[in-house]
Amino acid sequence: MTREHYIPFNKEFLLEQQIAAFAEDKEKIDDFRKLFEIIEHYYHYESFNLNRNLKQNYALYDPDLSEKEREGYIGKSDFSIFKETLLTVLERGNYYRINEETLKEAFEESDLIGLNLIIDFNAFKDYELYARGHHKAKEKVKKYFFWKKEVEIEYYERVLIYLNYSDADYLAAKKVKLGKMPIDPGSIALKIFKRVPKNDLETVFPNAVPKMSLKDKMLLWVPGVFGGISLLSAKVIPALINMYEAYQTGETIDLLNSKTSLNQGLIALGILAAYCFRQYNNFINKKIRYSKTLSDSLYFKNLGNNSGAFYSLLNSSEEEALKETILAYAFLNRSQTPLTAQELDFQIESWFASNLKTELDFDVNDALLKLESIGLGIENNGKWKVIPLNEALIKIDELWDNVFQYNQN
Repeated sequence: MTREHYIPFNKEFLLEQQIAAFAEDKEKIDDFRKLFEIIEHYYHYESFNLNRNLKQNYALYDPDLSEKEREGYIGKSDFSIFKETLLTVLERGNYYRINEETLKEAFEESDLIGLNLIIDFNAFKDYELYARGHHKAKEKVKKYFFWKKEVEIEYYERVLIYLNYSDADYLAAKKVKLGKMPIDPGSIALKIFKRVPKNDLETVFPNAVPKMSLKDKMLLWVPGVFGGISLLSAKVIPALINMYEAYQTGETIDLLNSKTSLNQGLIALGILAAYCFRQYNNFINKKIRYSKTLSDSLYFKNLGNNSGAFYSLLNSSEEEALKETILAYAFLNRSQTPLTAQELDFQIESWFASNLKTELDFDVNDALLKLESIGLGIENNGKWKVIPLNEALIKIDELWDNVFQYNQN
């Protein structure tokens, strides 16, 4: 499994872990808390500006706004700025794009629903999926009748789906029924889900439609066609022919045997029809289970839609930025000598592996750039150090004081 930049622990927990190093010095503990409280507020202010930027440039494509409301943003919303800002937020939150190969595997396999889905990609001008965090869990999956098999399923902790819907003219040319679309052409839909099975990624698409697999079709049609032809040719048709010929010639027929043969054939056809109905009903039941899966995703796994998704994304990006800053500053502060980026990276990843039994790929370069941008980190000949805690408090306080410069006196 590929290691991620995502840090699967909350900022309060990590802060307490780093403060533990100053257990004997209450003043340092208080200063450390103050330092990161101010940094947290500063990152929150940055998130506020990103949110305002996203909402401004997304409004023209927001399906939750009325047509009249969207018209007010013509010339004010810029798609390229929106997309660039969205990608920035996703990167800060340690999301990564799910590649086409992974998507293809998900479309071909299924862990939980056991159903093939078909998606009309003509509906989208562009679509992308981003994920963050993963884990494996044991699940019981129904296989045959009442037998359930325990399988290991890989889940994504968070999945964002970005859907840029095609324009009306393009959809009309592709014979897409516009009246049945749940969203206006040209809109951009955003949805965030939690705990999505890796091999069931297709379920997050809003236009995924169940279809019969080759196995389902064979179980339905092969016995029906061949069994039906066999029974008709062996029982029903001969009995009817004998009865008709006897009627035409006026000959006496063995009515009892003919009726018996006819009844046996019809009963066998009835049993065959019942079998075919059962197979079709199994497919319908799968569709019902799929509908329930979607319902669970909608009501219990969905964390945000469209502009409402920005808050979830920005909150996670803000927290990831703070966690990286906490860790980079704390480790450099405790080091007796300056460290290279590689040395710092190794120390932090080793600490996670030994203390928290977690393998991750700490984004050391991003963390160091954050420290440098807020004036706490200093680089000299490839080696990094941080300013002392008492100086860091003064520096970060100056940074916050200079956010607003309305009073120039």
